[in-house]
Amino acid sequence: MKYIFLIIIFSTFWACNSKKDNAVSKIKNSNPEKVIQKKLSGKEVVAELEKLSYFNLTSESELETVKADFEKSYSDLKFFQGPMRGETLNFMDNRYHWVDCEELFEIGGLTEYLTQVKPTFEKLELELEYANEKSEHDQNSWKHTIELNGIQYTAFEGQFSDLDWGIAYINFIEMLNAELRRQNSDEQFYPINCGNDGMFVLLTPKQFDFVNRNYPIDNEHPTTMGNWKSRNGI
Repeated sequence: MKYIFLIIIFSTFWACNSKKDNAVSKIKNSNPEKVIQKKLSGKEVVAELEKLSYFNLTSESELETVKADFEKSYSDLKFFQGPMRGETLNFMDNRYHWVDCEELFEIGGLTEYLTQVKPTFEKLELELEYANEKSEHDQNSWKHTIELNGIQYTAFEGQFSDLDWGIAYINFIEMLNAELRRQNSDEQFYPINCGNDGMFVLLTPKQFDFVNRNYPIDNEHPTTMGNWKSRNGI
């Protein structure tokens, strides 16, 4: 009888442990396997960007310089940016654009930066003609408009404030993107930063997704319009 009792106790203990192990096993296996993003080398990043046609607007004579600089920028700093052309502020890849947002906001700045961006449109075989720039202002407010390809866009409208440069920057990018969409391009300009050393970059949705997955998500890399506006209180 004593042995039967011990057998019952042992069987009960084993059954409880078995259930516990099964429960733990179920908990461990309940979550789907996570897909870990492979960390690419600088050379691999450039190869992927090339597959995504990032360099298709780069002149053949400057292509190797641009790719080498992108590789180095990623390897050394995890930074998404290529070289400028000589002593100018023009990027060799013809996708990146530098902008002084204070100059953009002021009289003359709008046409200056449209002139800078026009070669990018031409490389895409798209039109960017601008005319009929108009300005109406008083001491407290300003309305600034311009026509792109015959369509009027607002560069700035409203009361003056500390957000003027950022508003002008976003309006500028949005009017360019409107023209890209109107001409059936899948390319869009994405904001990066604004100020005396502002920048924005032209990307397809797939290129933008690749940058987001492989580069830091911060104030030095391209983001969506909504994110940029929220980040900068606009």
